[in-house]
Amino acid sequence: MPIIKEKTKMKEQDPKERIHNFYEVALGYSPEEALREADRCLQCKNAPCIKGCPVNIDIPGFIKLIKDGKFDEAIQKIKEKNNLPGITGRVCPQEEQCEKYCTMGKKFEPVGIGRLERFVSDWETKKGIKLPEKPVPTGKKVAIVGSGPAGLTCAGDLAKLGHSVTIFESLHKPGGVLMYGIPEFRLPKKIVENEVNYIKKLGVEIKTDVVVGKTITLEELLDEYDAIFIGTGAGLPRFLGIPGENLNGVYSANEFLTRVNLMKAYRFPEYDTPVKKGKRVAVIGAGNVAMDSARTALRLGAEKVYIVYRRSEKEMPARNEEIEHAKEEGVEFLLLTTPVRITGDENYWVKQMKCIKMKLGEPDESGRRRPIPIEGSEFEIDVDLIIIAIGQRPNPLIPQTVKGLKTTKWGTIEVDENGRTSLDRVWAGGDIATGAATVIAAMGAGKRAAADIHKYLKTGE
Repeated sequence: MPIIKEKTKMKEQDPKERIHNFYEVALGYSPEEALREADRCLQCKNAPCIKGCPVNIDIPGFIKLIKDGKFDEAIQKIKEKNNLPGITGRVCPQEEQCEKYCTMGKKFEPVGIGRLERFVSDWETKKGIKLPEKPVPTGKKVAIVGSGPAGLTCAGDLAKLGHSVTIFESLHKPGGVLMYGIPEFRLPKKIVENEVNYIKKLGVEIKTDVVVGKTITLEELLDEYDAIFIGTGAGLPRFLGIPGENLNGVYSANEFLTRVNLMKAYRFPEYDTPVKKGKRVAVIGAGNVAMDSARTALRLGAEKVYIVYRRSEKEMPARNEEIEHAKEEGVEFLLLTTPVRITGDENYWVKQMKCIKMKLGEPDESGRRRPIPIEGSEFEIDVDLIIIAIGQRPNPLIPQTVKGLKTTKWGTIEVDENGRTSLDRVWAGGDIATGAATVIAAMGAGKRAAADIHKYLKTGE
């Protein structure tokens, strides 16, 4: 059988149609397409793809099961390591992780590992979720602070091991960044709800509207629980620090996306949270959050949307897929450009943004070439909405309200390789420990912490 050099394409909504709705852009594989893509896997004995997976899924194993038509067994193979496959199959940056190490990718396109993971997860959702056998209860109680990817993963793994697990979530719906940060057209909220319900069916209790550090303290949790895992993420937005940033019509990406994704502002007044719908929108930044913001603004009715980024396209941190989708949908890219001032009208609403062109110098501490302003290159663009998407910082609430919890100069909680903090019986992982990173990296941290918590609960070490 000849080698199939290219990935099996996944059907997508037409760009002209999808910019007017919030339905999922990628439509998934059919069984025939999944079988074709699974046939491309070389079933390498050394399985280099696994070393690129933060949760160590047996990738050749589940793909072989798909190839043999054993879809039910394939999803169970994934769930041996990954409690949230419907999510990771959609938003995990496979091109920088498992697919980066795929042997097929050395000469041709790598196997579409994420697309196959999504296929079997969706297959199981349609047929009905199969739960693992209930473990013998250990009598140990664990509190998880935060219901994002790190918290859900840690909770699911500990529940499978027989521990009593309770998640405390500050918002009114569980899911963390999966619910408030990633748009419906990239990660449907029904998928997140399905994955959360699976974690609940494993025996995990979830308490919403509980702000640890305000509603209840960490010390009070330690009195009731044998161990605690902190996975509160990086929800504190960064700003530019330029004149005019306090004008009406300037959003952090965090607020803008939370209003639209979690609070359903695009369906206002059916839902009671409004959002400014700009006609000419500038999004500052070029990561996945910036692409999400720009594409969301288009779907809210914007006539012109700019991505404003101080480096070149080569340095953009967003996934290639997200950049291409943004381009297809009509987002314009103002590269090597940085804002220096925002001006408003007589009612203090955003009216213009003054920018300056940049050139790239020597690499900085991030390894990317440092942008340098070009004197005399200032120009203005007319905008009525600005969304700042230049990154987030860790939520400082718990570190500020707990004595003895060591943090770094960046505000992250100090942890060892297993997620142990400076406090006895307290672990942490995900963005609160690393700064803003990927969903799957947070899940990997949750898994490592769960394994170490289990070891502690068994041995007392």
